[in-house]
Amino acid sequence: MGVSDAKTAQLAVVIALQGSKRRLRVGFNAKEQVVPSRHVELIYPQLSGSDQPTRLGVSPWSFDLNNLNQANPTRREWGQLWVLLSESSETIDLAGFAELACGSDEPIQRAVCWLALKTEQDLFRWKQGMIQPRSSTEIRQRRLERRKQSLQAHRSRLWIDQLKSRQPLDFSALDAGHQRWVLDLQSVVATETEPEDLNDELLLALKSARVAPERHELRSLLIDLDQWDPHQLSAMNGTTWSHGFCDVIVEQVNQLMADHEGPRPGDDKRVDLTGQTCFTIDDAETRDIDDAVALERCDDGTKRLWIHIADPGRLIDDDSLLDQEARRRGSSLYLSRGILPMFPSELSTGPFSLLAGQRNPAWSTWVELDADGDIADYGIQRSWVKPRYRLTYEDADELIDFAPPEDADLAELHALLERRRRWRVSQGALLMDLPEGRIRCRDEALSVQITEPGPARSMVAEAMILAGAVAARFGRDHDLALPYRSQLPADLPSPAQLEDLPEGAVRFAAIKRCLSRGLMGTQPAAHFSLGLPAYAQATSPIRRYGDLVVQRQIAAVIDGLEPRSEEDLQELLEQFDGAIREGISIAREDQRHWQQVWFEQHHDQSWNADFLRWLRPQDRLGLIRIESLAMDVAAECPPGSNPGDALVVTVRQVDSQRDQLLLFAAEA
Repeated sequence: MGVSDAKTAQLAVVIALQGSKRRLRVGFNAKEQVVPSRHVELIYPQLSGSDQPTRLGVSPWSFDLNNLNQANPTRREWGQLWVLLSESSETIDLAGFAELACGSDEPIQRAVCWLALKTEQDLFRWKQGMIQPRSSTEIRQRRLERRKQSLQAHRSRLWIDQLKSRQPLDFSALDAGHQRWVLDLQSVVATETEPEDLNDELLLALKSARVAPERHELRSLLIDLDQWDPHQLSAMNGTTWSHGFCDVIVEQVNQLMADHEGPRPGDDKRVDLTGQTCFTIDDAETRDIDDAVALERCDDGTKRLWIHIADPGRLIDDDSLLDQEARRRGSSLYLSRGILPMFPSELSTGPFSLLAGQRNPAWSTWVELDADGDIADYGIQRSWVKPRYRLTYEDADELIDFAPPEDADLAELHALLERRRRWRVSQGALLMDLPEGRIRCRDEALSVQITEPGPARSMVAEAMILAGAVAARFGRDHDLALPYRSQLPADLPSPAQLEDLPEGAVRFAAIKRCLSRGLMGTQPAAHFSLGLPAYAQATSPIRRYGDLVVQRQIAAVIDGLEPRSEEDLQELLEQFDGAIREGISIAREDQRHWQQVWFEQHHDQSWNADFLRWLRPQDRLGLIRIESLAMDVAAECPPGSNPGDALVVTVRQVDSQRDQLLLFAAEA
């Protein structure tokens, strides 16, 4: 103990002048103890009228640093003194203490004792100029507390060093306190708490590591520490999409998978259509197949279109746990890394899907069109179907183009649905088919997937719109509340104005900026861009909860049961419409993020583009189309750019971790 310890750094005694008062300053290591005048007097009383010396080597401070070190008692002597004073239970002044400790109360002995007593020591307590031995219990507590503080200081230094190094760390190897801090940082990045709510010690550590307490900075730090997925979407945090299906739902899924082939309510009313030649047409990677089409040639020469839709409601009871979870999700999410399904994938790709070569439960809509393409007659019924072919869009395009005599159904279906498409255009429908590019990430490899419009895609899309029009007509015919989709009329540019614009993306951009957002309500209303008096989405009940609601409402009418009232349905719509909007927000952030990652990987390239329209002309921000990527993106554009102007686009700035992308477009 004390300044003579081998591990103790050099002790210094200096004289300091502060203001008009002279005070003795004593210290060692990087610390100094300021000795007030009254303590100077304790160490060495001054004669009346004499001044304190201003430097070492002057009486009474004529000793040097070596004298101080030599005069300091040993640890053993300090311990013996503690035993002596503890047994006597006495308090003692500095002079008496120095006499006992050092055998003398000369200034140097008093200075050494005072310094030892004022530094971090456990044996004695200094109070009002008197010294008292501490109890053994208090000594143990102080030493234990100092040990804890030492360990905490060591951990804090290690933690700050880890933050500064920004190297990946093992969460499980952290102590409980620092694990809690990592979780707190994650909570801030996930927007569950605010940066100012962080622990004061953590904020101090961040300051020492030169990390600003801002979300994007903390996110970057956690990514470097390998404690945050660099591609995690902030819009998904705290939503039902941030976790999988719970164990109870998994158990229900397993039970349904075991029992789905058994009889269910309504099966006895199903029409057997397994003899039809029906087709499913999807992308090659699609596994949840919820629609199929077929053609029926009636004896009187009439051709009937059949649109078969999957029937998940056969297995999923209204308001069951599975149904409630689907309602919370609202729809399946199609993200760059893959699909997050509305229903567990075992069901959506298994007994819910219309699988080729198997008997599948379905809701089937048949339609007869008049010569113009309007609906002449229709029907909706439960059925059993057995798709004969599972086609990709490319396969279906070939069958439509070549129309082999032995397999002409697809070509005839395409012709019927083209008639229907022309009828919608005559009613004001807007057709704006363009290639659409999306960023895909598979096995951490990015690619641009471009969906090209073609005969098969056009045919399937028209069939789905037709089924929605029939569902809406059924609702109107039966005064049935459904989740109807509508769109208000728009004031479009004049035909002459549109004619002045290049065909394709430039012209479509001028039209789209005039369109209002789609609406959903319980009463039928016109849908402007589809050219329909009423419309209800009804063809993806595996992927959209609203389509399942449509099926259930129609089923209630067909079965002679009481469907949901308009008030009940409105309340239900409000529940899952919020989830749908949440999903749209997640999907948009996902695509924006992966676009940024893609442009990071291709920052040294350039692309030809067309100027579409201004977004914020005051900031020179315009909307452009990069045709080779089939994407409409924002970019800084030349002043005075006009729709259709040719541009060359480069990356000026991109940082996917900070949600930043600035493209620069120059005249070609």
